[in-house]
Amino acid sequence: MLNYKHFIYDLLIEKGMSENAAKYLNMIALLLAVLLIAIIIDFITKRLLWKFSAEIAKRTKTSFDDILIKNKLPRNIAHIIPLIILIEFVPQVFSDFQYAEDIIEKTLKVITILLALQIIRSFLNSIKDYVKTLPRYKDKPIDSYIQVFMIFAWLLGVFSMFAIVTGISFITFASTLGAASAIILLIFKDTILGFVASIQVSINDMVRIGDWITFEKYGADGDVTEINLATVKVQNWDKTITTIPTYALISDSFRNWRGMMASGGRRIKRSVIVKTSTIKFLTDADIERYKKIELVTEYLHNQSQEIEKHNAEHNINKSVLINGRNLTNFGVFRKYLQTYIENHSAINKDMTLMVRQLEPTAQGIPMEIYAFSKDQRWINYEYIIGDIFDHVLASVTYFDLEIYELAVVSSEI
Repeated sequence: MLNYKHFIYDLLIEKGMSENAAKYLNMIALLLAVLLIAIIIDFITKRLLWKFSAEIAKRTKTSFDDILIKNKLPRNIAHIIPLIILIEFVPQVFSDFQYAEDIIEKTLKVITILLALQIIRSFLNSIKDYVKTLPRYKDKPIDSYIQVFMIFAWLLGVFSMFAIVTGISFITFASTLGAASAIILLIFKDTILGFVASIQVSINDMVRIGDWITFEKYGADGDVTEINLATVKVQNWDKTITTIPTYALISDSFRNWRGMMASGGRRIKRSVIVKTSTIKFLTDADIERYKKIELVTEYLHNQSQEIEKHNAEHNINKSVLINGRNLTNFGVFRKYLQTYIENHSAINKDMTLMVRQLEPTAQGIPMEIYAFSKDQRWINYEYIIGDIFDHVLASVTYFDLEIYELAVVSSEI
């Protein structure tokens, strides 16, 4: 290179060119030659390395090498050889221009650091994509850990670049930054909180990718699609995306429906309010009429015999209906709903199942159905609830009961 450099310079001097002009033209010619050689070698190296990598990937069973190619790791590695050529020869091109030579050397060192960071990024992204294909780690916040490694890599890279540009040694530069650690902590507060939160979320298994969570503070209600260092992305049921700070998962309260999804049932907890004025004791005629309702026929038959026997043994005066033991239309209705729910094909019989009377209110007495549907899918779940309460509301009148409805009084001025 040096011989060729002096050859061009001497040739220009022989042609009668001034020394300064000869130096400039000599530098430009050599620079173009080195750049051209580097570009050609870069093109050839990329093609060869890509073909070699693709051939290796075809012959292996693992998908990791395919992911490496997808994340352009071979392509980034291919830039190393042309960069070495530039580092070796470009400074020599500017040897007659000391100031420019220093700038070029520093620039090439900075480019080397940037290329190293790009290679590290491609490799870490490949690891992330590969790990996500493994069932064991599919729902883990891998993005958070990769981002932490990249942050440390970028910090080291940026510190090194500043040290190169300023001419200060890396150790001296890093120790100077140590004095400004409070400012650095303030700048990277969210990153540090997110990192700590990611670790706690992962260790405590609080949230996984694919979990259905409800976070009222941030208006999130849907499936977790991504967990990274700074944010958690939730795709809501209306297909909108809500972004939640990762550290909010440990600082605020949210609901994770994973337990429900894994339990084999989805809870139904809904009630109707029965007007208190419609509740009454049953007469013999009422009982005979209710016996035509198949789900309570056997119950009424057995209960009627037991009550008659009890009242007879205790000489109860039944001329007044309130005396002794009696059946009520509200109680029979509750038994009817219990039997109806127990026989419903969409209800999980292995989980809690009951119909209960809640505390009376100003509007009436709530009758609540507490059960779990077999199907946990939202649309099917709502259909099951609708089917059950359609029947409940329609069956109330058969027991001489009424559902409370708020009467709206309109006034004309």
